[in-house]
Amino acid sequence: MPTYHCTSPAGLLDAGKKSAIAAEITRIHNAVTGAASFFAQVIYTDVAKGNHFMGGAPLASEQIFVHGFIRAGRSVPDRQRLVTEMVTAIADLSGLTKRLVWVYVTEIPARQMAEYGHILPEPGDEKAWLDGLPAEDRAYMNSVGK
Repeated sequence: MPTYHCTSPAGLLDAGKKSAIAAEITRIHNAVTGAASFFAQVIYTDVAKGNHFMGGAPLASEQIFVHGFIRAGRSVPDRQRLVTEMVTAIADLSGLTKRLVWVYVTEIPARQMAEYGHILPEPGDEKAWLDGLPAEDRAYMNSVGK
């Protein structure tokens, strides 16, 4: 369901910081939306110097950019909470100031997404959806991240 693409200058985040940020993004998404943690994906892209531009010029500072794709249907306050909590957490874990952490959230209709081989449910319908899946698929999902 949620996929968060994190982009930062090559070398800014070591493996430990990436892992800590991924865990916190997953925790925040779960806390705000109630969606199971096994759906959360965090994908990092390290950008070589000279390959990220702002205002038409090469990026002059260290910055983290996160673009999250989530299922449509969350309230505006929940989406704002996702963004603000992620900005704070990423700034704290990376050592950057908040002004250097940008987070965007884009909604996608659930019926236009498939994960684990199944079209996704609408927000709030996760339990019935999970209960209707083959036991083998549920067991696999529940093993993710453990």
